Amino acid sequence: MQKNIDHPHRYDDIIDLPRPVSKTHPPMPVCDRAAQFSPFAALSGHEAAIRETARLTDRKIELDENSKEILNEKLLLVISRIKEQPEVSLTYFVPDSKKGGGSYVVKNGRVKKFDDYGGVLILTDGTNIPFDDVIDLDGNLFRFLE
Repeated sequence: MQKNIDHPHRYDDIIDLPRPVSKTHPPMPVCDRAAQFSPFAALSGHEAAIRETARLTDRKIELDENSKEILNEKLLLVISRIKEQPEVSLTYFVPDSKKGGGSYVVKNGRVKKFDDYGGVLILTDGTNIPFDDVIDLDGNLFRFLE
């Protein structure tokens, strides 16, 4: 097969000209230029899956009988003062939506109601916290218990 060499100096007139630069559009960053080729990645989503697997979660703590008794006493005190909407600090477990385990959250607020049927503390800001997930209740209300 023979190459077509009809015009061996076809681009001689422009080969030494400077590269054109747009006056209206800024140059694209190198990382964005590389992203143009991402649809051709062989393992799309693989990096996200690795990050998700590496993300750490905590196990839910099981309280011993003594700790459960103290927590229940605190809950009874909160319920007895529910009309005052006592201010408390709750430490509770929030299950992870994507994998086993979860994380512990500390929430400060005023208790509006205790749903005895559902076992849920309802705060004045509308937050519902299942009491089974609570590992600590704190606040000025409990200072005399210590």
